[in-house]
Amino acid sequence: MPKLLTEAEVRASLKMPELIDAMESALAAFSAGKVTQPVRTVLEVGADKNYFGVMPASVDDEKAVGAKLVTVYHGNHARGLASHQATIILLDHSTGELVALLDGRYITEARTAAVSAVSVRHLANKNASCLALLGSGVQAKSHLEAIRHVRNITEVRVWSPTPAHREAFAREQQKATGLPIRACESAAEAVADAHIIVLATASKTPVIDTADVADGAHICAVGACRPDQREMGSALFARARVYVDSHAAAFKEAGEILIPIKEAAVSENHVLGELGRVISGGVGGRTDPKDVTVFKSLGLAVEDVIAAKLAVEASQNAATFTL
Repeated sequence: MPKLLTEAEVRASLKMPELIDAMESALAAFSAGKVTQPVRTVLEVGADKNYFGVMPASVDDEKAVGAKLVTVYHGNHARGLASHQATIILLDHSTGELVALLDGRYITEARTAAVSAVSVRHLANKNASCLALLGSGVQAKSHLEAIRHVRNITEVRVWSPTPAHREAFAREQQKATGLPIRACESAAEAVADAHIIVLATASKTPVIDTADVADGAHICAVGACRPDQREMGSALFARARVYVDSHAAAFKEAGEILIPIKEAAVSENHVLGELGRVISGGVGGRTDPKDVTVFKSLGLAVEDVIAAKLAVEASQNAATFTL
């Protein structure tokens, strides 16, 4: 009988350290050509041009196949709902039968942060300890959790456009983590001399540029996901060593890349490769402690399918243990 996992059940099943390791393996498999996955199909819904994406993937080695249906409705905040909603369908790799139907909102949140943590593991300086979060929503919270598993974070700064939101985030997460967390009045203040920077805003235009960022920083760019959106300026992008999750998706969907190319600030060759190839050693990563590195994340269907499989297996093990 197919399983139905609510968000609460998924959250209880997925543990961040295991998820980070699973995402590292998934990225390496994707870049090695061991994943069957098209670039996501995207529809715009209604006059507000809300986002609806369909993301299927199959991994033969993992005996995993499924798809995520994801929506982004920014008007949901006014309704007291999360802007990002998702459902994941997991199928039997041998028969195509339905194995599980999972709420995908938390999986999207957690796997995105876990993938960023993989990029930090392979691209950030080993002694990186100061984290700047631009954005104060669920991705900022999830990234704070994930990155602490791969680097010894001792200082955190947060900025988002609404003072009450960033101040509440700093207050709540300082209590939850025991870390010193400072709410900053500007994005530039937050990223000044930071070792790791997470861009997780809803901005469609740059919130930082090259003058704001110190040598040696690693940037996880996760907020902008459409061709007309970006969170960093072209000069910063041109300065950095840039890596992506999927080359094909990046050159179709990532304004972070497409806009600087259109402006002739960089060429297509400026993107050095996929993170999965860095993991496997096929592409070089950081070459100098002063390098600025960027990981542009759009999200891959294989990440969702593998995370869903991990959650289902963990829930089954927990049920067996209870019995």
